[in-house]
Amino acid sequence: MAFELPELPYDYEALQPFMSKETLEYHHDKHHKAYVDNGNKLAAEAGMDGLSLEEIVKQSYGKNAGLFNNAGQHYNHIHFWKWMKKGGGGKSLPGALQKAVDSDLGGYDKFKADFIAAGTTQFGSGWAWLSVKNGKLEISKTPNGENPLVHGASPILGVDVWEHSYYIDYRNARPKYLEAFVDNLINWDYVLECWEKASA
Repeated sequence: MAFELPELPYDYEALQPFMSKETLEYHHDKHHKAYVDNGNKLAAEAGMDGLSLEEIVKQSYGKNAGLFNNAGQHYNHIHFWKWMKKGGGGKSLPGALQKAVDSDLGGYDKFKADFIAAGTTQFGSGWAWLSVKNGKLEISKTPNGENPLVHGASPILGVDVWEHSYYIDYRNARPKYLEAFVDNLINWDYVLECWEKASA
């Protein structure tokens, strides 16, 4: 299955002032497009171009670093764009998801602190995640393009902490970017959708 660059689910100005038009243009149109182009080439070379994206990510992990990095980043970004929306973030989680956050993570405030800490302490490039593993929510972080799929978990929320996702808007203040993401950008409806699929 060929990788394709998805359209953003909002216009380039929609996430301002928390994420600028310039950041989205560079991040989506240049960086994500490069993962798609490179991933297609490397998947074809590896004879994996007939597999689903999830299968390519899992099968290339630990075996084909170039393909894994591009396929992983393509997977991560397809969801990353949907994990944000204009007027998102904050504490108003859908009821069922709120219950899971309370029982598995110690409530919203603890989730927020732990999620931001995961993103802040990921050394170098990578991601912070909220995933379902063995039926429970967990927070984790991964380097580069790696994601929870290769650790037996289903990601339901992720935030990109590569510098290109925040440097234009926040310079080196990664914690500020992470706070803005949690407080103002998270699309909790899409997180709920991912959680329901992962918990089915």
